[in-house]
Amino acid sequence: MRLRSSPSPLPTMASLFRRECIALVVAQMSLLNLSPATLRAVASRALHTQTAPSTAAPSALALIRSQPSHYVVASVAGRKYLLTPRDLLTVPRLKDVKVGDVLKLSDIHELGSREYTLRGNPILPPEQVQVEATVVEHTKGKMETIFKKKRRKGYERTVRHKQTYTRLRIGPIDIVEETSS
Repeated sequence: MRLRSSPSPLPTMASLFRRECIALVVAQMSLLNLSPATLRAVASRALHTQTAPSTAAPSALALIRSQPSHYVVASVAGRKYLLTPRDLLTVPRLKDVKVGDVLKLSDIHELGSREYTLRGNPILPPEQVQVEATVVEHTKGKMETIFKKKRRKGYERTVRHKQTYTRLRIGPIDIVEETSS
């Protein structure tokens, strides 16, 4: 026979905090006159993952531009990397590029500074942020040894290889100003 503990009549601190956060989000969204379905969807998301309205992007870009240093989260060769200007990035070999080529990073997922962050949904438009990377070298990694064996069969193989890599130097992060016409 298994004993069950009765549920505590008092809520935990975590559940109280969660309820307060959801109530705060619902109160803020009700000021915008949104439908109940939209309110439920927004309230179910975590507070830090809310997307800002598209009208807030130019002011957010101005705030980030006013900061001294910037970073981006960009996709290079199918993986996301946190990049800052003058970083040296090592990625798996890019076959179609030569040393000295300049690559324009088009998939930028996030732009930020010490105090502000702007996230794309899923990427930021290329007309807002531009980042370039210069191919520095094509190199190889350390020698890797792979030993294969099947017991009792006399099968043993040793495979050695060096993985090829491309090194990129990240250029400046250009936050494009909106020109009003």
